[in-house]
Amino acid sequence: MTNRMKRILAGASALIALMAAGPSMAETTLSFLIDNNPESVAAAEALVAAYGEKAPDVSIEIEQRPGGGEGDNIVKTRLATGEMSDLFIYNSGSLMQALKPAQMLADLSALPAQAHISQDFKTVVSAGGKVYAVPFGTTMGGGLLYNRKIYSELGLTVPKTWADFMANNEKIKAAGKVAVAQTYRDTWTSQLFILADFHNLAIEVPNFAADYTANKAKYATTPAALRGFERLKAVHDAGLMNEDFGAASYDDGLRMVATGEAAHYPMLTFAIGALKQNYPEHLGDVGFFAQPGDDASKNGLTVWMPTALYIPAASPNQEEARKFVDFVGSAEGCRIMVETNAPQGPSLVDGCDLPADVPPAVSDMLPYFAADGGITPALEFVSPIKGPALEQITVEVGSGIRQPAEAAALYVEDVRKQAKQLGLPNW
Repeated sequence: MTNRMKRILAGASALIALMAAGPSMAETTLSFLIDNNPESVAAAEALVAAYGEKAPDVSIEIEQRPGGGEGDNIVKTRLATGEMSDLFIYNSGSLMQALKPAQMLADLSALPAQAHISQDFKTVVSAGGKVYAVPFGTTMGGGLLYNRKIYSELGLTVPKTWADFMANNEKIKAAGKVAVAQTYRDTWTSQLFILADFHNLAIEVPNFAADYTANKAKYATTPAALRGFERLKAVHDAGLMNEDFGAASYDDGLRMVATGEAAHYPMLTFAIGALKQNYPEHLGDVGFFAQPGDDASKNGLTVWMPTALYIPAASPNQEEARKFVDFVGSAEGCRIMVETNAPQGPSLVDGCDLPADVPPAVSDMLPYFAADGGITPALEFVSPIKGPALEQITVEVGSGIRQPAEAAALYVEDVRKQAKQLGLPNW
């Protein structure tokens, strides 16, 4: 046999062996767009590292974007131009609806992880009967952070009605303490008595969110909705607040409730992370309860749903992206996020239990989730409308400058402008 013939046969044998072995797996690179919040970055990095051990042939490159309005514009522009990354995190709820999910997002209804994700979450990332995301983090609640030492010292119990809450406040005031910290230097903090009251509003007027969105129900003409403004004014008029409420900041409010300078601070439980960082020695002194309504038997919590993880419909790497999203939505992925960041509330994934050593303010939320009808998603998750001027209006009400009815009427006009900008029908 000639050398030439030997080389031909050797080459053929190598080709046959290569074909028998099948095509080699080329590495897939996925792009992943996240916001620049430190907790988002830490969670994304931990998930990518863990997934890399399971799928070494897949590389995931993380890109950060700003938060707020600038970040919103980046997400919407990239989706509209077909330049979105293979994976991205963004708000759940009404802001997701503004992304035109049926056209822009991949349908993730069939992911195995969805079988173990709470329906409460799937409801706020669904459109047209399809589910478009998995949770990226835990829930958080809106209500009252409270100082447990003050409650113990004065023999107070956690209130389940607004009347009981105000009675507690009077006892705290009589003891010479600040009953309710307010921090209007950071104007967004003035909204909590309105926003956290939505569970009570929804219990009394179950169709409010749909009718509000359709311009059939308004804050000014729905007594249960107006009540949030009235409660904000009542706290001011009773003299329950810190004297420097107009100049105090968000961090001042956290310090006051943590150290016992104040008994209550209306806030979202995302503050637990800041408390852990800035006042770790007082973390165990801070508890949490839902904003009380008028009926103790219907006491429940207004819940803010976590950020969501999506795949754009235009991604060329659908199969590998779905595998990663399924991992993030699993109990294992959830546990990685819980271990990486301080939990702000219970998870929405079966099998992803919170650690036994979570702060009291987190464990205080668990009974609401366990109760039938104990939680209600915040209005922003079930309606696309939130007037941008609310925080200025609530500062005026909480400062005693404007009456609740007048404020609610102003907010109706603010909402009308927002709804028209969104192009909603009936406005």
